[in-house]
Amino acid sequence: MDMKANPSQPWIYSAKVDLSFVILPAFLVMALIVFLQEYVARFESMPAWLWLALIVGVDVTHVYSTLFRTYLDKEELQQRQAMYLLTPLLAWVAGCLLYSLDSMIFWRALAYLAVFHFVRQQYGFMMLYGRKDAAQFKSIDKLAIYSSTLYPLIYWHCHERNFDWFIAGDFFKLDSPVIGNFAGAAYVAVLAIYVIKELLVWRQSRHINWPRNLILLGTALSWYVGIILFNNDLAFSAINVVSHGIPYLALIWIYGRNQGELQGPETTYRFPWVAKAFRRGWVMFYLGILFLWAYFEENLWDGLIWREHGAILFFADALPAIQSEQTLIWLVPLLSMPQVTHYVLDAFIWRMKPGNTPWNKILFLHAR
Repeated sequence: MDMKANPSQPWIYSAKVDLSFVILPAFLVMALIVFLQEYVARFESMPAWLWLALIVGVDVTHVYSTLFRTYLDKEELQQRQAMYLLTPLLAWVAGCLLYSLDSMIFWRALAYLAVFHFVRQQYGFMMLYGRKDAAQFKSIDKLAIYSSTLYPLIYWHCHERNFDWFIAGDFFKLDSPVIGNFAGAAYVAVLAIYVIKELLVWRQSRHINWPRNLILLGTALSWYVGIILFNNDLAFSAINVVSHGIPYLALIWIYGRNQGELQGPETTYRFPWVAKAFRRGWVMFYLGILFLWAYFEENLWDGLIWREHGAILFFADALPAIQSEQTLIWLVPLLSMPQVTHYVLDAFIWRMKPGNTPWNKILFLHAR
């Protein structure tokens, strides 16, 4: 069956765009890591140029892309005003409270919130691509995508890894291979059930939902390779960042482009230039604006807190390194506020039952 030619495939935008920017990034970065594994193994830490490309250029950049979907859209902001105004404020206050108790409590809470966000994104794409499927098998799909992310995370908690999510020790350590082995056996059983379900569906309808299956396969392989197969910080970071950040950037761009087509010159964006970012020839402008925001933030983080990448950051070295614990209590949560806001808002703005904000009509404008 030709997955590109089949008109019943539930693509978000088109087969070409979805495959290139939503589905394939996980496969490509994973293949690259496997191909260059001997080269990757030589690095105990990420080279500065790669940190700039991955962490600033993809990871932090994708965080700021949420602005286009939320705060820069006047109509969206008005319809959910309380949520958009209170989320960053509460994120900062909660962060200050946690950091005042202990800095590790703050970083641990942030790490698990990030994990939840990463897991839920894969679930979200699975549901987007399964939106036309029969409801009777959706529970199996959900179990399969959650298992593909949670098993590697359980393994991580049960075995020593040479990498962390944010800082050393931010994950609890179970140190129990038995739990990991049990989770692995359950994971294999779930995948077997999913395969049997897909065979039954194909037998009944002679139809394969290619994007949903590819999302699951890409998730299962990338999380396994990045966390379990390779015990290397560079491999984990590259696979984790690329397979998460690029699809999200693509999702925001698809939404913005469709919204521009529907609204025409009567845009609801707060600034006229925002609508231009989603024109076909303005992709680099879209990415460039986001990169500048991310680059500015990383200058603040590095100059005030980390002091690690000043050589490739514009004004980080000119900032004073903050040593006062009293200052760090409010400063670190303030710097992390955009990130936490992104995590929280993302749990609401893409719900399949959108209520007063019918985003799905915009996102699926070109979907068949």
